[in-house]
Amino acid sequence: MNETLLTEWCAEIQTEPTRIRTRFPAAARELGRSPGTATEPGEERVEDDVRLRLLGALGRGLADDADRLSTEVHDLYRFGDADERRAVVLGLGLLSEELGDRAVDLLHDALRTNDPRLVAAAVGTYAARLDDAMWRQAVLKCLFVGVPLRLVSGLDDRADDELRRMVADYAAERQAAGREVPSDALPFLSAPVPTTTRES
Repeated sequence: MNETLLTEWCAEIQTEPTRIRTRFPAAARELGRSPGTATEPGEERVEDDVRLRLLGALGRGLADDADRLSTEVHDLYRFGDADERRAVVLGLGLLSEELGDRAVDLLHDALRTNDPRLVAAAVGTYAARLDDAMWRQAVLKCLFVGVPLRLVSGLDDRADDELRRMVADYAAERQAAGREVPSDALPFLSAPVPTTTRES
């Protein structure tokens, strides 16, 4: 990683936030990337770290203008490739205080994909801003696409009876179809499934 150039870019973006529009796409090529192609959900990459630092600089530069910050973040996601989109979603947790709920729609979009690395990014700390129903669907999506549940931020604190019911139904469907139940689902199946549901 070119630490000197990265520091310069961060200072530049903090002073003139629109510079991230060109710096963000070029980050992996000019500042550093991990060798090979990332395939595992949650795998740490040099280019992710670089882009997160650029997003941090953007947040500092637009700390007093949440709407403009939201616009820049949404544009980076909308016009980015898969790696850039993943970095944006990963960075939402860093920008949570400045953005508030303005970027929750990006989590919704990421969770509609079948890209395990993007889904894994979407269940980071910013996912605390998802409502209960959508958060439960996010956990199920992880099981569907093979994202380890250890990557779900706040799982132990937020898991409830309704999530356990949903996981049990999912496991039953898998078993009925003769398919293996993911090991991540098993802890949810060890507790009795309640007979009532909790409304979000």
